[in-house]
Amino acid sequence: MMDTVLTIVRLRWALTWAALRKSVWQTIGYAISMLMGLSVVVGAGVLAWFLGDSEVVDQVQGFARGLEVAVVLIGSFAMVMTAFAQLMLIGESSTMSPRRLELYGIPDRTLQAGLLLSGLSGIPAVCATVALMLWAMAYRWMGAGVVIAAVIAAPLAVITLMSISKMIINAATTLVKSNRGKNLFYLIVTVVFVSVCYVPSITLNSSADFDGFDVETLAAPAAVFAWTPFGAAFQLPFDVRHGAWGPLVARLAILAATWVLCFMASTWCLRHERLVAGASTTAASVKGIGAFSWMPDSVSGAVSARLLTYLKRDPRQSPMFVFPLIFVVLFALQAHGVTPMVWSAMILSSMFLALTESNGLAYDGRGLTMQAISGVRGVDDRHGRVRVYAGIIVPYMLILTVVCFVVTGDWRTPDGILMGLTFAACSTGLALCSLGLAEVLSCVLMYPVPSMDKPFSTPQGRAVAQGFFPFVQILGMFVLMAPTVLVGVALLLSGNGDLYWALIPVGLANGVGFLILGSWLGGKLMDARMLSIIATVDSFASLQK
Repeated sequence: MMDTVLTIVRLRWALTWAALRKSVWQTIGYAISMLMGLSVVVGAGVLAWFLGDSEVVDQVQGFARGLEVAVVLIGSFAMVMTAFAQLMLIGESSTMSPRRLELYGIPDRTLQAGLLLSGLSGIPAVCATVALMLWAMAYRWMGAGVVIAAVIAAPLAVITLMSISKMIINAATTLVKSNRGKNLFYLIVTVVFVSVCYVPSITLNSSADFDGFDVETLAAPAAVFAWTPFGAAFQLPFDVRHGAWGPLVARLAILAATWVLCFMASTWCLRHERLVAGASTTAASVKGIGAFSWMPDSVSGAVSARLLTYLKRDPRQSPMFVFPLIFVVLFALQAHGVTPMVWSAMILSSMFLALTESNGLAYDGRGLTMQAISGVRGVDDRHGRVRVYAGIIVPYMLILTVVCFVVTGDWRTPDGILMGLTFAACSTGLALCSLGLAEVLSCVLMYPVPSMDKPFSTPQGRAVAQGFFPFVQILGMFVLMAPTVLVGVALLLSGNGDLYWALIPVGLANGVGFLILGSWLGGKLMDARMLSIIATVDSFASLQK
């Protein structure tokens, strides 16, 4: 068994080096990842050395108690968020997936052990282990026993995180089979992830008196997390310091039980997936032709109907349409009566409504090939796509406007109405600028996307492009709003700030103008690069297998 497990680990690294030799961008992305991991290790070591200085400890009252609460809470929160990030962004490795190894007749437990160990041998796991070991230097003033306990707890925490992540990924992949179920599950996971990210900010922001803040207010949740798999490993050094040997043994038992249960659950998922792999599926009955029946009877109308059909079934893009409402709710919880803060959520929301459209052709995949064979003009394609997204953006922004008016109560005063309408108009203009820019960028800056059937996975290749190109869209949309910004600055400098409502027509005209320009330019680029686009989409499809 051990020889097979080690062979799987060696296979993982052999495939990694082969990918690096084949792709320059993959090599660059891997080098950047190593630099980021090294920076985390160095940063943890420097911070731990500083905090472990006895002079620092003596100067800060209640340092020991504060350090214990902070380490347990931050460590637990980091583990929870990493598990969610694995599920949302990383997913099951496309090269070391169990499906690729099922032909070799490897026993389920052996295969699962090999996959777990190959994950633990990766750069993220190694860097996290080394960083946590160096963090033990922060406890050197507590004694050698505490430092040794922290060094031992480091790999235990990483093994726990990897076990939980593997179990969650395997469960999501195995249990969620239907496209509708995947769409709903992916949407729920994304919403929970974003909401959990804001928990610390909401918790701290909800306290009106920061001067009277006491670390003991966080001691209770820290004590709870210390008895969970997420925080048990981080509490072990402090159990040694307190001489709490009973709780120490109990927490070790919690970690061991977590590993066993996660391993058993992952193995069951693997076995279950194999058993149902050859099962026949029932064909779904479809009534009518859907959006094709009520879209305009034109080429662009057909493009719109096809895009709408894709969006309804695509779990990769649906979260982007939920984020705006989430942001409004989260900003309202932290506003404390400052209504402009609630309205500013609309500006942040406008960033996401057309973000996936900036890589829309890659999301279409090989379905774009038939459109190219049919000789569809680029301008018709752009008009069809704009019809769909503009039909989503404008009503969505109107709904958010009504929600913000209800939450803030600004509808009661004329000044509040003007302020709200100004934010709404500028946000809508920004969203339309984003859509116009997306129609251009989607033809020139494409990057691989996960398969629709595996929205939790990450395709190999062009790692730098996958991380950088979306920021081009976000930065570019704000650059396109420069005319509106310049008008606002001119009003302030001329002492006419009370005329800020003039930004309502300016912002809307700004957005509509660049939307028209982007649709025209995107159509020209699509006509000129159609063969290259089809070749790129075809290469991306091979990365999803």
